[in-house]
Amino acid sequence: MAMKKILWPTDLSGRSQRALPYVRSLSEKYQTEVHVLFVMEDLAHHEGWYGNFEQNHIDRIMEWEKKKSKERLNHICKTQLEGCPLYVRHTSVGDPGGEIVKLVESEKVDTVVMATRGEKGHFHDGCVTEWVATHSSVPVKKVRIEP
Repeated sequence: MAMKKILWPTDLSGRSQRALPYVRSLSEKYQTEVHVLFVMEDLAHHEGWYGNFEQNHIDRIMEWEKKKSKERLNHICKTQLEGCPLYVRHTSVGDPGGEIVKLVESEKVDTVVMATRGEKGHFHDGCVTEWVATHSSVPVKKVRIEP
């Protein structure tokens, strides 16, 4: 099987970025596209945690996070993926594991490269990595990151 597309999901933490050498190596060796995915949590599902905010307040927070994540993804891609033939940035809102598996299918990704431990959100202790490895239709390369 020829490898044409790699997916690197990130929570934008330094720990998740430790998987980048593997992503770069595979991309350079096989001349693949690299798809980079950041998943934002949907704050509307956590109303009880954040208080009773009006929808426009939640929308402003989500817009701010979208803007900041786009800036961060652009920076990571320009500084860390410069040797890759092509990289494509994606952002989505929802459950990280589900969004990763959806992107694998929609973009016809050949392999996923993930850190086993992220720093925030659903990426804590590699539970998303394990979920994706179990539910993905393609191989998942798990890069072990020590805390």
